Amino acid sequence: QLQLVESGGGWVQPGGSLRLSCNASGTLLGHYNIGWFRQAPGREREGLACHYGGSGDEYYVDSVKGRFTMSKNSAKNTVYLQMNSLRTWDTAVYYCAVDTRTAFMCSLGQNEYDTWGQGTQVTVSS
Repeated sequence: QLQLVESGGGWVQPGGSLRLSCNASGTLLGHYNIGWFRQAPGREREGLACHYGGSGDEYYVDSVKGRFTMSKNSAKNTVYLQMNSLRTWDTAVYYCAVDTRTAFMCSLGQNEYDTWGQGTQVTVSS
């Protein structure tokens, strides 16, 4: 059974960088669609980026384009989210998720994903 574990969160000053990791076990990520999401206190979970397993392309929400980069290392069965130029409003719990059910284009909607990690806290403050 597929399990996801995020790591790499922590505290960083505005303008700083963090790289989040999402390690998968139990099943190879293969051609699954994979997403990164975040949830700030009092707010709904927001889709940030997704990896389309069919092509290997990544897609981003406008608010993180140019600052966040999603990548995948198949040999390590791990997905990453490189986050640069972090801002205070990037503070949230960050989650990775996998859609094991569809072969269509990846989505930034959380309902498309059936397997989730436990999340990792990112705090951006001075």
